[in-house]
Amino acid sequence: MNRDKTLLAIDQGTTSSRAILFSAAGDILDTAQTELTLHYPHKGWVEQDPRDIWADTLWATQQVIARADSSNIAAIGITNQRETTIIWDRETGAPVYNAIVWQDRRTAEYCATLKEQGHENMITAKTGLLLDPYFSASKIAWILDNVDGVGDRAEAGALAFGTIDTYLLWHFTGGKMHATDVTNAARTMLYNIVDQHWDDELLALFNIPSSLLPEVKDNVADFGQTDADVLGHTIQIGGMAGDQQAALIGQGCFAPGMVKSTYGTGCFALMNIGSHFKQSQNRLLTTPAYRINGEITYAVEGSIFMAGAAVQWLRDNLGLFKTAAESEALATSVPDNNGVYFVPAFTGLGAPYWQPDAKALITGLSRESTAAHITRAALEAQAYQTLDLMSAMQADSGHKPAVIRADGGLVANAFVCQFLADMLDTPIDIPKITESTAWGAAALAGLQAGVFNTLGDVTAVWQRDKTYVPAMEETQRQQLHKGWNAAVQKTIK
Repeated sequence: MNRDKTLLAIDQGTTSSRAILFSAAGDILDTAQTELTLHYPHKGWVEQDPRDIWADTLWATQQVIARADSSNIAAIGITNQRETTIIWDRETGAPVYNAIVWQDRRTAEYCATLKEQGHENMITAKTGLLLDPYFSASKIAWILDNVDGVGDRAEAGALAFGTIDTYLLWHFTGGKMHATDVTNAARTMLYNIVDQHWDDELLALFNIPSSLLPEVKDNVADFGQTDADVLGHTIQIGGMAGDQQAALIGQGCFAPGMVKSTYGTGCFALMNIGSHFKQSQNRLLTTPAYRINGEITYAVEGSIFMAGAAVQWLRDNLGLFKTAAESEALATSVPDNNGVYFVPAFTGLGAPYWQPDAKALITGLSRESTAAHITRAALEAQAYQTLDLMSAMQADSGHKPAVIRADGGLVANAFVCQFLADMLDTPIDIPKITESTAWGAAALAGLQAGVFNTLGDVTAVWQRDKTYVPAMEETQRQQLHKGWNAAVQKTIK
C-alpha cells in the first residue's frame, strides 16, 4: 500500500458537478464545484445539456488538479447520477439530444403499455428492476424514435450510448474508452445482472441496437488514462460506480445486512445482501452493489425520488425560507406537524409504491397551519419514506439493520436525523467522511492503484462522527405513521 498518494474523485450529480481530492485517510484536501442547470421543456420532462455536464466537470477537475501536485494523484474515480441517458456521435462527440434525466417521466405511457403486454416479470427476473420510466432503456428508445435520423445512425454504428459515467470517461480519454461499470450498466434495464451481460431479449424488446452499448467492467478496473490534451496530464482512471453504490462503498457496508441511506436530491437506501441474486417480493430493486475481481455482491435498493429536492421546492417555489439550512430552525419552531403531511411526489412515487403518475400533496392544512408546519412536514416525510423502504427491505432480506449509516446533504439537518432515528426505531450513524459517494469512488480508484490492497483497508478508514439514538414512544410513532399512510393513499390512483 502507498498511503502517501492522493485520490481524485469526480462526482457528477443531478444538480452539480464536483471534483474532490482526498488523502488516503479520507481527508478532503481540495474541492471544486459548479451548479448544473435542469431544463423542463414539457410537463414531466427533465433534461440537461450534455455539453454543460462535460464543461462543468472538466472545469471542476482542472481547478483541483491545478492546485494539486498532479504527480502525487494515484488515480481518478468517477461516480455519477445514474440512469440519465446520453447518445452522442462517435466521431465528433456531439450529443444528438439533451441528456434525459433519471427523474424524467415522458415514457410513462410507453412503459405502461409494455407492462400491460406482460413484459415486467421477465424484465425483473433478469435485471432486478421494475418496468418504469426511471431507467435508461425507455429513454434510449424515445431518443431513437423521436429525434430525426438518430435511429438510422444508431443502426449504422455511428452513435454511442452512455450513462453519465460513460460519457465523461469517453471525453476524459479523448474518445478512446467507451466503457461503463456493472453498477451503472445494471440501471439501464438492458443488462442481465444474473448472467452479467447485455441481454439480447431486452435489446429486442426496446428495439435498441447493441452497437450503441459500452463495454461493462468491474468497479475496480483499468478505465484508461486521461488524455494529455484534455487535462494536461495523463492520470489513471481506476474506479467507477453509480452514486448510490459508491456511497455504499464509501460507508464501508461490505457485510450482508449493512445499510446506507443517502439524502441528496432524492433518498436512496441500499442494503448489502451478499453474493446471491434475490428478486424482491416487495417492489424494491435488486442491483449489483459492486463487482471486484469478477466477484459480484448484490444489494436491495429503495429509491425515493424527492428528498432534498422537496426542501429546494419550498425554498425556490414557495419562498418559505432563503437557504435550505434555515429549514431546520423553522421546523423546530413548532412542537409538531399539527396534522400536516407532505407527500413529495413531484415526479411520481418511488419504492415501494412505484406510482409514476402520483402527484405531490400537502394535506391536513387548517387555519392555524404555518410555513413552519409545512416545512416540518417536508422534513418528516424523509423519515416516513425511509420507514416504508426499511419495512420492505427487512421483509425481503430477513435482516433488521442494527444501525443505518446515513449521508448526503440533508444529514447536516439534526432534526431530520433525529426524526429518522425515532421513526425507524434504529440508531443513525453519521460518518466523519460526509462525502461518502465521492469517497467511495476514490476508494475504488485506490484499490486499482494499490493505495489499498483489500476492502478491509477501505473499511478501516470509516469513522463515526455522531449517532442519533431513538427517543420516541411507540404509540407516537404509530400515530404519525398512520397519518402518513393516509396521506400517501390520497396520492395513489
